[in-house]
Amino acid sequence: MTEQLKPSDRLFDRATNWIVDLPWVTTFLLTLITSIALIGYYNPNLVTDLFRSKELEVQETESNQPRNAIPVAKQVEAMPLRGDSVLVVQSDSLFTQQGTRALRKLVETLEAQDHIKNVLWMDKIPMPNAFSIPAPILPHPTASEASFQNAKEKALNHPIVHGHFLSSDAKTLIMMVDFDYLFIKSDADCCEGLRTLAEQAVADFTEVEFEFGVTGEVPFHVTATKSRDANLFFYQTIGYTMIALMAVILFRGIAAVFVVAIAPALGVFWTMGIIRFFEFQGNPFNDVVLPVLVSLVGLTDGVHLMVQIRKLRTAGLEPRDAAKLGIRQVGLACALTSLTTAIGFASLSLANHTFVQEFGYCCVIGVLLTFISVVTTIPLICATRLGKYVQTGQDKSLIDKNLAKIGGVVTFVLPRKKLVSYIAIISTAAFILISLTLRPDERLSNMLPEGSEAVVTMAKLDVALAGIEEANVHIEWNELPTDSREFVSVIAQVDKILQSEPLIGHPLSICSLIESLPGDGLAEDRLSLLEIVPPEITRNFFKPEQRYATVSFRVQDLGIAAYDGAFNRITAALEKVEADHPAFKVSLGGQPVWRWENLFQIVVDLATSLGVASLIIFAVLAIVYRSLRIGLISIIPNMFPLAVAGVYLAVTEQSLEVVTVCAFTVCLGIAVDDTIHFLTRYQEEKAQHDDELVAIHNAFTGVGTALIMTTIILVAGFTTVLVSDSRDHFTFASMAIITLSAALFADLVFLPALLAHFMPKSDTD
Repeated sequence: MTEQLKPSDRLFDRATNWIVDLPWVTTFLLTLITSIALIGYYNPNLVTDLFRSKELEVQETESNQPRNAIPVAKQVEAMPLRGDSVLVVQSDSLFTQQGTRALRKLVETLEAQDHIKNVLWMDKIPMPNAFSIPAPILPHPTASEASFQNAKEKALNHPIVHGHFLSSDAKTLIMMVDFDYLFIKSDADCCEGLRTLAEQAVADFTEVEFEFGVTGEVPFHVTATKSRDANLFFYQTIGYTMIALMAVILFRGIAAVFVVAIAPALGVFWTMGIIRFFEFQGNPFNDVVLPVLVSLVGLTDGVHLMVQIRKLRTAGLEPRDAAKLGIRQVGLACALTSLTTAIGFASLSLANHTFVQEFGYCCVIGVLLTFISVVTTIPLICATRLGKYVQTGQDKSLIDKNLAKIGGVVTFVLPRKKLVSYIAIISTAAFILISLTLRPDERLSNMLPEGSEAVVTMAKLDVALAGIEEANVHIEWNELPTDSREFVSVIAQVDKILQSEPLIGHPLSICSLIESLPGDGLAEDRLSLLEIVPPEITRNFFKPEQRYATVSFRVQDLGIAAYDGAFNRITAALEKVEADHPAFKVSLGGQPVWRWENLFQIVVDLATSLGVASLIIFAVLAIVYRSLRIGLISIIPNMFPLAVAGVYLAVTEQSLEVVTVCAFTVCLGIAVDDTIHFLTRYQEEKAQHDDELVAIHNAFTGVGTALIMTTIILVAGFTTVLVSDSRDHFTFASMAIITLSAALFADLVFLPALLAHFMPKSDTD
């Protein structure tokens, strides 16, 4: 048998004595980290400005260097066709006398507000005309019914108004609102306050019924921030209350609960303060999921450490000796769990998605800080007078009292080790294959409450205007003369490609503008007519001096996977256009396209992060336990929970999204913790018993209490996130609950069978 490392021989174990023997050093360390976190809460700029000032010096030095400025002729500025917020107006009487009066009163009221800079709506979109005299689309309120009908037809024939500012049934119009942020007093001014102003402005026009809604970039941001802030305190309070309640029920001792709870709480406090130095605020995962996650990860190690110290106190050791021996016996396992959990989280940094990267960085910081909190705070407190009472209630612990019954699991499994082992391997492989059928997808509204005004209003625009989000095709050419017919032909081909896709909404380009003008013929033959289109409009799509043009189009928030086929066909068609016109470069762009392209990168991120994390964790376990066989065996109980989570997504017909990428990697980091604690105890028991089955049985009963207890507390903590009104938070929490439950099953059923079947009786290599 290979020589085993005893706890007393381990460098880590010998290095932990100072935590109890030198309490003033431990207290100084805790005070130092707490002080740094307090600076982060109070004013992180006190530290970050020191580094930022150096960056500014470098930038100023570079800015003083001579540059080759390229003079650009002053051109007419394009009229922005977007706004900070979108006010949606729905009515059956938009093109009527009273409807026109109400709409113009509405715009007048909005623009009279100090915080509103401009309102762009269909009446301000200039109509193409030979004299370049801007004329409103809506006629005078006293005009005849025929005039309003004629105005409706003109609006629906206007290439920019129809499908972009007015729906095809002329019952929904949008107003793009730009703000002067110096005068905004609250977030409500950009969202519900805008709707309230609209309702008040048309209140006197009782003959016309209006329905208003607000959506757009700013309302999305405000809604996400409000939801985050409202949920942050609520979820943390419920989570910590449930954790404390579960700990009281499981430990049956107030002293033990207090000591176990203070360590992860301090870890969360440190983490949320220190990440402020890195300017990661505003990430929804950091604000809601991170504190719960860090507290639960810290609580698992704290429970394992406290269970061991309680056992030592019950055995008769003094508080000081129990604290020192407890950290020696469990400290290495806690260090390994923190290391492997950090590896799992760190693999998220391989992602291209900024939120995922930041979440991964913050999780690593949180895990390391919480580990420091657990291995210093708990032994330090247990070595004091309070340590005399930590074992109180152990004889009443629900888990300890019923562990003998639970021990029947391992008694049942070991005689059937071969069967259970192959069930574990085959089921894990089968579940992984099912998980590989998941399709990537992402919706813009996933991070927001489903019933929020911004989401509901955007859903209405998906129907009325084929979406509100915009994508484009970017066209560039080289030294062709600006009067060449070829570039107009290329734009026309792009237009035709986009119009052939039913999910693509209202392509808009200079060809669209030309085709809306009177006359017949190809757009390239009528290019001169573009002169009668107001230049502030054409500049949005065509800048000949810079040799580029764009074709914009609308995209609905259906989930970007719905556009996979369309975007693939468009991309292939654009490549053919490029091949037929070598002087041109044609590319698909915009945020929807970026998300579509990066969805496949997200799949690669998932495979890469999980693969890298799994390999590193396997290598760490094989090295630490000095057994390649143990490293291989550990793969099954760690991959099985992830495979179960993948099957859950497949069965519930969910997709692979950013939140599930995070959940898979986070759950790998947490699931491996129980495996490490089991294997550590197994190695220690095997060093004392020649009988393999006895070692496995003793390992089961030795760590069973802590494994079951930590899983119950973790599941209870994540259950609190299920009440979130955010779909992403619900998905993350449900996957965590399923994964942790499956991990407990794998460690208590599969792992003993795998060890009994595949580990040789006299060799651990």
